[in-house]
Amino acid sequence: MFQDILVTGLVNGSAYALLAIGFSLIFGVARIVNIAHTAFYMLAAYCLYELLVRFGLGVPLSGVVAVLSVTLLSLICYRLVIEPVRQHEAAVLISTIALALIFQETMLRFFGGNYLGIPSAIQGVVDVFGIVIPWQRLLILIVAGAMLAATWFLLYRTRLGLAIRATANDLEVANLMGMDVNRIAMVTVAISVALAAVAGVSVAPVFVVDPFMWLAPLVTVLSIVVLGGLGSIAGSIVGALVIGYVEAITVFALPQGAFLKGAVALSIMVIVLLVRPEGLFGVAFEEER
Repeated sequence: MFQDILVTGLVNGSAYALLAIGFSLIFGVARIVNIAHTAFYMLAAYCLYELLVRFGLGVPLSGVVAVLSVTLLSLICYRLVIEPVRQHEAAVLISTIALALIFQETMLRFFGGNYLGIPSAIQGVVDVFGIVIPWQRLLILIVAGAMLAATWFLLYRTRLGLAIRATANDLEVANLMGMDVNRIAMVTVAISVALAAVAGVSVAPVFVVDPFMWLAPLVTVLSIVVLGGLGSIAGSIVGALVIGYVEAITVFALPQGAFLKGAVALSIMVIVLLVRPEGLFGVAFEEER
């Protein structure tokens, strides 16, 4: 049980970190609470399924095409749906909810409500310090780690990252300094959705694909960003690992734990809101702003 909890918590936490960082990025820069964020994660999984099963493309090529296609779709949705109402928070919230439901019903229309399985890219297991890990789950860890490192490098070692952080710290000052904040917001949308798409492509061979697979991660991501502090990148990583291990312990240690993990994540979110509404890293984030 300890081995299962250790591996499952780390794998799920890595996937959650990709989703939570993207969610925090788009909120920090564009002040958008994107409810459709995990719906793009679902679309990436379906796109991978189509390219692998129906068109017979290889796993690496299918994954890259799926991520690029979903990222391009997110930019189209941003320009047509979100940007016109971006100054109205309630309208943005309603628009993103509508987008997520449109994606869900579209997948239901074309694929039905059946659970779809994707063949594993790598078969077999590997022994790491006495812990047996399936190669497919280890691949998730490697991809997630590489994407987190690339995101850190982009944010803290490039001019684009400097512009993104400056816009997140103070939108008005960044605009007055000559930065194209609308363009930066669009680039941030692309980065955040690309992270979600990578998460969807990575976990699709491990989990089943269905039109409602975006709902449970949405609840978890909201719990993570509340726990870590909305807009905080470090808080998203720490919160993702905490929630990932709490869910793993719930599933393996409690009877019917698989049905309780969503309730546990929501309970953590409510407790954090009552005790420390700014989250674990909220104070530091507010000082940066």
